[in-house]
Amino acid sequence: MDSRYRQTHRSSSLGEGKVVHPAIRVRLLYSVLLIILGLFGLRLFYVQVIRYGYYKDAALSDQLKQYQIPATRGVIEAHDGDSVVPIVLNQELFTLYADPTLVKDVDTSAAKLAEITGGNAGTYSRQMRTEGTRYIVLARKLSSDQSNKVLALKLPGVGTQGQDYRTYPQGTLAAQLLGFVDSDGTGQYGLEQALNKQLEGTPGQVKAVTDVNGVPLPATQGNVQTAPVNGDEVVTTLDLSMQSQMEHILADEYKKTKSQGISALIMDANTGQIKAMANYPTYDPANYQTASDPSVFQNAAVSNAIEPGSTMKVLTTASALDQGVVQPDSSFYDPAHWVVDGFNITDIEEDGGARQQTISSILSLSLNTGATWMLMQMSQPGGTTITQKGVDAWHDYLVNHYRFGQYTNIEQGYESAGVVPTDDPTAPARALKFANTTFGQGIQLTALQMAAAVSGVVNGGTYYQPTLIDQIVYADGSTTTNSPKILIHNVVKPSVSAEMLPLMENVVTTYAGEGFDYMHFPSDYIVGGKTGTAQIASPAGGYYADKFNGTYTGFVGGDKPQYVIVVYNIEPNVVGYAGSHGGQPVFADLAHMLINDSFVTPKSH
Repeated sequence: MDSRYRQTHRSSSLGEGKVVHPAIRVRLLYSVLLIILGLFGLRLFYVQVIRYGYYKDAALSDQLKQYQIPATRGVIEAHDGDSVVPIVLNQELFTLYADPTLVKDVDTSAAKLAEITGGNAGTYSRQMRTEGTRYIVLARKLSSDQSNKVLALKLPGVGTQGQDYRTYPQGTLAAQLLGFVDSDGTGQYGLEQALNKQLEGTPGQVKAVTDVNGVPLPATQGNVQTAPVNGDEVVTTLDLSMQSQMEHILADEYKKTKSQGISALIMDANTGQIKAMANYPTYDPANYQTASDPSVFQNAAVSNAIEPGSTMKVLTTASALDQGVVQPDSSFYDPAHWVVDGFNITDIEEDGGARQQTISSILSLSLNTGATWMLMQMSQPGGTTITQKGVDAWHDYLVNHYRFGQYTNIEQGYESAGVVPTDDPTAPARALKFANTTFGQGIQLTALQMAAAVSGVVNGGTYYQPTLIDQIVYADGSTTTNSPKILIHNVVKPSVSAEMLPLMENVVTTYAGEGFDYMHFPSDYIVGGKTGTAQIASPAGGYYADKFNGTYTGFVGGDKPQYVIVVYNIEPNVVGYAGSHGGQPVFADLAHMLINDSFVTPKSH
């Protein structure tokens, strides 16, 4: 039974499968091994031959570090007599950085760094544990000595990089005109923003093969370097003495009138060059982070467009004379008020009420009715209504002769284009809106726009591109001088320009005779101008009854106007009219400064 069972079981086993001979089993195993080795060989061939370049680059990328070599930012200079002096320079300070993937002992490294920099070790530890980055800034503006101490530690993954920071040898001089450079090396506001590309240059590049600690290996074929191209040197049109004295004058007047702010500029009437431009309050560009009000960064002479008030009557008069609808000796009966679109346009009581007036008295008495009358003459000579013809003619002068409502493209950040009302014949109260613009309400202009337009009126009729740039010195040493650029040849006819000078001089003489002794000037010079007391618009509509801006526009010269001066004093707290007591004193101080310091060439007679 047992024997039969064993035989049956063995027969059954053979029926399920044959016994494999040991030699066959060895051959099978050997074949499998050959197949596996073949696959490994094919993979190795693929990696080492077919994909050699790819894997080489991938391996190298773990050891290849790319660094940027900052370019030296261009310096900015100004004129000081016959010489040129820097007003913005560079100082090399150092940025402390770390590559979190390479830092070995984070806490120890952080403690050692904090001891040198005065920083917080805990903050450094958290920063050096940052994931997903190979570069993190730990501290900025380290001194050369601090940088050397950090490097002497030889901490893996930690290094310093030199960076130029702006320094200001003239202190806060021309701060808003210059602007500043932020912590990322980008120019903000003023010249620094407008000319950022030219000033910053082009950074260089270093690609270096490193060891596992990120230290570059010398004389390695993979090292590549591209030299930086330094930024351009900019020589401004500014005169250092004019700028400095202007800033002192503005600071004094700001404190005296307790205004909300004050701006002024001096433009060369025959080139468009800005010789001085300032605002108060100001700030320290070397410590811009400490400014409590960011609005102080703005160059208000370029960015703050306001209603200029009666200074606009200079341009209204020039336009009417240029169209031939009035003459310098024209007179008219002034009813002391006009009704336009249902609204009364009146003058102040001191102007004497209804009576005969002249072109000269329109300016010297600052008659709103007189300015409105000139718009009526543009509509129809001898008429007393405002038509679309007059509106179109006046709008053409505002936009195409005086270039209002558009950028001057001076080299400044955040320039305002101002606002000019539309001459659309379907616009409501069109006649009233344009009547208001003849005496400087309902139109918004910057001090710069006003200076450029008035320069075109008094210099013979040429509108020059306003500019702050005299020369550019490039990295290769070559120099480009910025020649005056004419934008409009016939702002007004040369004969009209000549007629405007005595009209504006008469305004100055009139004020001098009315007790404003500071408006007396030496007879060897010509000085003319116009005050402006501009009502301030209310957000709720209409105008405040007790808030005014004080403005002034004028010229000073010898045989011809040499400089145009514009002053904007925002809400001066004065007794009397804002223009004559808040704007005019600044003009007078600046004009006397130009004459007394021999900036103005006297008459040749």
